[in-house]
Amino acid sequence: MFKLLALLAIFPAYSAATVIFNWDITWVTAKPDGVSRPVIGINGVWPCPAINANVGDRIVVHVNNKLGNETTSIHFHGLLQQGSATMDGPSGVTQCPIPPGSNFTYDFTVNQPGTYWYHSHNKGQYPDGLRGPILIHDPHNPYKGRYDDELVLTMSDWYHEQMPTLLRYYLSPANKGGMEPMPNSALLNDAQNIKLRVAPGKTYFVRVINMAAFVSSFLHFDRHLMTIVEIDGVYTEPKITDSLYLAAGQRYGVLIRAPSNATENYAFLASIDDSGFKSLAPGLNPNVTGYLVYDDSKPLPRPPIVTQFTPIDDLELVPLDGKRRLGKPDVSINLDLNFAVGADGVRRGYFNNITYVTQKVPTLYTALTVGHFALNPLVYGINTNPFVVRYNQTVDIIVNNLDRMGHPMHLHGHSFQVLERSAAADTGLHERMVARTPDAPMRRDTVMLNAGGRLVALVKVPKDHLKVCKEQGIPTAGNAAGNTRDPLDLRGANTKPPPTNTG
Repeated sequence: MFKLLALLAIFPAYSAATVIFNWDITWVTAKPDGVSRPVIGINGVWPCPAINANVGDRIVVHVNNKLGNETTSIHFHGLLQQGSATMDGPSGVTQCPIPPGSNFTYDFTVNQPGTYWYHSHNKGQYPDGLRGPILIHDPHNPYKGRYDDELVLTMSDWYHEQMPTLLRYYLSPANKGGMEPMPNSALLNDAQNIKLRVAPGKTYFVRVINMAAFVSSFLHFDRHLMTIVEIDGVYTEPKITDSLYLAAGQRYGVLIRAPSNATENYAFLASIDDSGFKSLAPGLNPNVTGYLVYDDSKPLPRPPIVTQFTPIDDLELVPLDGKRRLGKPDVSINLDLNFAVGADGVRRGYFNNITYVTQKVPTLYTALTVGHFALNPLVYGINTNPFVVRYNQTVDIIVNNLDRMGHPMHLHGHSFQVLERSAAADTGLHERMVARTPDAPMRRDTVMLNAGGRLVALVKVPKDHLKVCKEQGIPTAGNAAGNTRDPLDLRGANTKPPPTNTG
């Protein structure tokens, strides 16, 4: 019996696989809201396919850039890439962009369950269509016995003009107010009026992803409550709500129970948060409707009328693992976020009065090739806003939003503990704010920073990642700060993985 138990301890209950994708990045014509336009698809198809894998699997993505007129790269949003920072994807940070006619292979092992997404990380490109879900399945999911099936629901804004055209105006002196491009419509699963087929009496694990360029959205299911069990890949204690609020880049995993006596179909609604807009684009309907279809022979209902959304505050959620608040920080990073008009008449985003400029040599390549000079932030360029931190340090990140609009903040390479988020500018002592934090604070990799507010987060520096803290959204206006992880320890932490079976 002892020998049998020993063998069971050596061999896991499941075996990891190598999941290989061959992607030709191509132009495709699509009309998700009825207006035809070129979009960026994969292998001649759009919407782009989902990546499905299990915890422990090795993911290999062979990317061929066949766009002809644009460079590209792929970021796997929310995946930590520990031991594989070169696979993270941001152009100018961890790799060079992939030129037209060239190829690049992303090769990494995923050791975290949850709901994620991939998208282009090159010149604000992903709103043109290069984006899709990543679903990492967990054989040990603590909620696995509580649902019968899974559904995926993506939310996004949509534009009739391509990004290069929109960005030329956005980053020009003619855009006096510096307003972001206004969407023309909203989409669910890159379409409108979608149908999710469900059966009475069954419970569904719904993976919700906001893949928008920059807008946040509300989500509400008519006469169906949601039980939150995951945020950004972190299992949570169950929390019931009737609506969600997702900033760009955020994800939720929710359980929805279909009533056993359902005799009709039900609508659900996603609504763009337009509170930050001075005005809406002509003809823009900020709402998009989908349907839970129990019976195809029954009519579809009218969209629900929601006079006020009441989403849960994500800081109220508690990680299921009960991970305690990190200890006293070794390093504090203070960032003032603002937008201002520069000498060229263009309104850009700034961290600490520095606007980000993409480097010709990717930051990670610099860290790997300059020896002990890697400890000097100046080698990375002052316009990357670099902060050099060391392995295993606890870093306190404080972001003060001096802008009149809220902004989602995304940190590559780690889920951070959110200690405090003020509704407006908070002039209280930082120590007092931390003292109000729960013992097991909420963790996620993308968090909303309120207009005029303050955000305090803690993160433990992993051994093998170069992190980027940035405003999530159209990543061309200058909001990025590089937290260069222990540069003297990067070389051995990013080893080339073994070759695939095909060589």
